[in-house]
Amino acid sequence: MFLGLTAVYVSPILFENKSLVQGDILQSKGGSKEIQDYRDKHNGQEPLWTNSMFSGMPAYLITTRFPGDLSYIFHNTITLNLPAVAANIFLTLVCAYILFVVMGMSTWLAIAGSFALTFTSYNLVILAAGHNTKSLAIAYIPLALAGLLYAFRRGNRQLWLGAALFTFGLAMHIRSNHMQITYYLLLLVLIFGIVYFIDAVKNKWLPDFLKRVVVLGICAVIAAGVSFGRLYTTAEYTKYSIRGKSELKAPNSGNAQSTGLDRDYAFNWSYGVGETMTLLIPNFYGGASVGSLSENSETAKAMMQNGIPEVQVEEYLKGFPLYWGDQPSTSGPVYVGAVVCFLFVLGLFVVEKRIRYWLLAGTILSILLSWGKNFPAFNYFMFDYFPAYNKFRAVSMTLVIAQITMPLLGIFALYRFLYKGDVKDSQKKLLYAAGITAGICLLVFLFAGMGSFSNPNDERTLQQAWLINAVRADRASMMRGDAIRSFIFVALAAGVLYFYLRHKLAVTSATIVIAFLILVDLWTVDKRYLNNDDFQKNLTETHFEPTPADQAILQDKDLSYRVLNLGDPFNEARTSYFHKSIGGYHGAKLRRYADVIEQHIAQNNIKVLNMLNTRYFITGNQQQPVQRNPQALGNAWFVQKITKVNSPDEELAALKTFEPATEAVVDVSKFPVPQTQFNAAGSTATLTKYEPNDLVYTISAAQAGFVVFSEIYYPEGWQAYLDGKPVTHIRANYILRAMPVPAGKHTVEFKFEPASYRLGNTGSLISSILMLLIIIGGIVYAVKSEKDEEIKDSTSKDY
Repeated sequence: MFLGLTAVYVSPILFENKSLVQGDILQSKGGSKEIQDYRDKHNGQEPLWTNSMFSGMPAYLITTRFPGDLSYIFHNTITLNLPAVAANIFLTLVCAYILFVVMGMSTWLAIAGSFALTFTSYNLVILAAGHNTKSLAIAYIPLALAGLLYAFRRGNRQLWLGAALFTFGLAMHIRSNHMQITYYLLLLVLIFGIVYFIDAVKNKWLPDFLKRVVVLGICAVIAAGVSFGRLYTTAEYTKYSIRGKSELKAPNSGNAQSTGLDRDYAFNWSYGVGETMTLLIPNFYGGASVGSLSENSETAKAMMQNGIPEVQVEEYLKGFPLYWGDQPSTSGPVYVGAVVCFLFVLGLFVVEKRIRYWLLAGTILSILLSWGKNFPAFNYFMFDYFPAYNKFRAVSMTLVIAQITMPLLGIFALYRFLYKGDVKDSQKKLLYAAGITAGICLLVFLFAGMGSFSNPNDERTLQQAWLINAVRADRASMMRGDAIRSFIFVALAAGVLYFYLRHKLAVTSATIVIAFLILVDLWTVDKRYLNNDDFQKNLTETHFEPTPADQAILQDKDLSYRVLNLGDPFNEARTSYFHKSIGGYHGAKLRRYADVIEQHIAQNNIKVLNMLNTRYFITGNQQQPVQRNPQALGNAWFVQKITKVNSPDEELAALKTFEPATEAVVDVSKFPVPQTQFNAAGSTATLTKYEPNDLVYTISAAQAGFVVFSEIYYPEGWQAYLDGKPVTHIRANYILRAMPVPAGKHTVEFKFEPASYRLGNTGSLISSILMLLIIIGGIVYAVKSEKDEEIKDSTSKDY
């Protein structure tokens, strides 16, 4: 069933040889091209560095393989080696099903839970955008939670089987390499621990609680250890990226320095307080930033009345700014489903307290965090003081927690209601849940006209007052339409449970109908944001077809030079597919390079571009698509003097006035230099070998001098060699490498040989073996148990 549903949803991929138009995946292909080319050339070896983005950066967060991490074998097996998008959907269905089956639920109830967890709109929206690693991380969360919940059922057999499943699920989740989603999972587990600790103290089972915490804690360390190579190199890199501490003084703060992301940057994508209603009513805020309208819409009528030709109207209707919420833009709302919301509210009345408190607290925290700057008192406190929270941006993503907790509580409610048969005042509680959710939908329908439906950019994007009014009328109509839609789904689901209570429906029949309603509810909304129109043939080939500008630049066969695309250089990696780009696309570029972008490159400081060996500009002008920069300084050059500064702020500021061809700026508080004046006459430095992780220069120095290299300085892994012997190199001009050289002819070589990769890969291999031992041990213990331990209390209480 799951494979069939997946095949139906992504049939163009499986049966028509098409690809999904995923912006971030195309960016990733561009940014990783040099890395992949190196692998192909060197039999799968990893370069660990690339010069194709932002003038050079480690490859750890672009694409790096760790042979010691054996979890990829399991991933390929579980996903049947399906293409990426199909694999993600199928995997989520399977992991969710395992969660509910492990908790002892019937097949159809587990299927209903799988639908609810998989087809929540955000999962499909992020796939459409190309956030595949985020999608994988979300997909494995149910597997980790299955192990966690099973381990807290009473009995050693449950503990060790749960521990094995928890280790495997968490290892696979962490392997997905999306630390922000892992952080949110840890928040959910932390809330679980607090709720269960309180219960353990209250009901006097604290020693058993602590034993399980210790066992699962050890398992968590091993699970993380499977990805130790990735985590270790990422942690090392983070210190030097925009996610780490800035060396510059924060404005208006004396000597204070930033310790994470900029607050405005982190909270830019904050969910609106009222926007939370999209959990129940998808088009409450207009859906996606750009959406299509029907020919019967107010906008279509207004355009026709104002004399716009019908053919143009049809074209215009395909893309209007329909979203009017607080975020700068969005690809679609977070919609967990009207049926799921109804079941979630029902769960607040019928589910056992520990589970209820845990999932309710997780949901509330998720919503509060998603509000970001719209709830500053709480969220600014979290950002400033909660450990590592300031490393992540786009706080609207915290609703990932709610899209897990709400279906979980909803399915637990359905389980208690249909299968336990011990819910007191069932009909009354059913009426409460239906009245709350359906009542909200009805109120939205009745009072939708009170909204402003105003987007701050309407005047700029729509311009005409009559068009603005028409679009706003359509936004109101969309809200009303989805309010009635959600009302109907709530009424149908409540009706099914009512007929079950009246013995008009058998329990299995009721479960199947609810599962069907959940699927239809979510599927039809998902198709608004990811449908067959989003698939194309030959997508990669078309996107990376070299332009005349690319072809002209590629005629230059020199070993290494850089290119600046003047269009949108720091938000695109297509240029990186063909060239060594000054720009790129990455959420964690080197902080010092980001400083130079902000204060110099974005301010058109040609001196900085010259020192980065920017030989070509892609102009976007058809008459002159490429412009050569004759002032580019090349791969390396001798300078005449060193200008001393004493802080990063002085070093960065000095780039405004220095002359890079003759002058190097050095922060002597970190790199003392004994000599500052040099005679560079007659001295040359030439790049003779290029690999992204291995650069060789021939140096001819008429006398002792100081060489600046147009390569990015990174302190963890780059080793300089002078005539084959290791030597120290320093940082100059805020971001470049430099070193003194003696008189005479020499060979200088830079090799990227980070110890963190070797150590991390070894740790991953050891942890992978330990994970396998835990899984095998848990299974063997369960099989060889002489007698299954009886659970004394009701199953629901054990949860």
